[in-house]
Amino acid sequence: MRKIAFILAIFLVLILVIFGIKLLSGEDSWICQNGQWIKHGNPSALQPTTGCGNQTEQSDIIVTTPKQGQIITSPLTLTGQARGSWFFEANAPVTLLDDQGKVIAQSRVEAIGKWMTTNFVAFQGQLEYSSNATSSGTLIFNNDNPSGLPEKSKEFKLPVIISPTVTMKVKVFFSNNKLDPQITCYKVFPVEREIPKTPAVARAALEELLAGPTEQEKAQGYLTSINPGVIIQKLEIIQGVAKVDFDETLEKAVGGSCRVTAIRSQIEQTLEQFPTVEQEVISINGRTEDILQP
Repeated sequence: MRKIAFILAIFLVLILVIFGIKLLSGEDSWICQNGQWIKHGNPSALQPTTGCGNQTEQSDIIVTTPKQGQIITSPLTLTGQARGSWFFEANAPVTLLDDQGKVIAQSRVEAIGKWMTTNFVAFQGQLEYSSNATSSGTLIFNNDNPSGLPEKSKEFKLPVIISPTVTMKVKVFFSNNKLDPQITCYKVFPVEREIPKTPAVARAALEELLAGPTEQEKAQGYLTSINPGVIIQKLEIIQGVAKVDFDETLEKAVGGSCRVTAIRSQIEQTLEQFPTVEQEVISINGRTEDILQP
């Protein structure tokens, strides 16, 4: 009888040890990994609503989109919530690093609603990047720290999988003193650009135009008559008419009928490559009548 009792006691101890190991291993529970709650097994409890991880992650910011380890594509939508102290002027920076720690994109998230509070505030943002291959990466959410003091700087790192950028090709039109040595002003010539795929393709093409020719294109004779730093304030295409409004930089110190003609030709030809555009209306700060005068 003593022998049987001894065996039963050992068996009971083994069961308790195994049960204890399972408890410690977090089986069928929620585990905090890199600031995100990860399901382990099949827990009966709902996902915790509190933050997890280190003190900064737990008390200051919770990222909703994207999730840890998610495959991301460009443009990437960013959502979540952070305490008001995370922002300055309702904004905070975000950086995307590749698997080598190289910065491949930077953007900002914007607080939704009143941000001057100690409570959590929802935020949203968008980040565009360019990548040729699938790789691991890291999103770094930083607090906006206008003081510049290291001790006031905070960050939240989120591992992601970077998906290659889907691209498309557009044309932008420049003058060219080799293809048009007589400089006829209205003649412009296309160069092809590869850009991230976007539904706002006409605006993207104009942005490429405003960036001007590359060094390689300049060597081939391409040149622009458009001032550097011009900003597109609005672009809409309605029933075949593309209405584009620029800031005043477009006409700053612009003189001579030839240059004005070249500017209009560059803009119009870049827009007319798209079948939805039949006519253009160019404006500056809403004005159309007295702009781009010789």
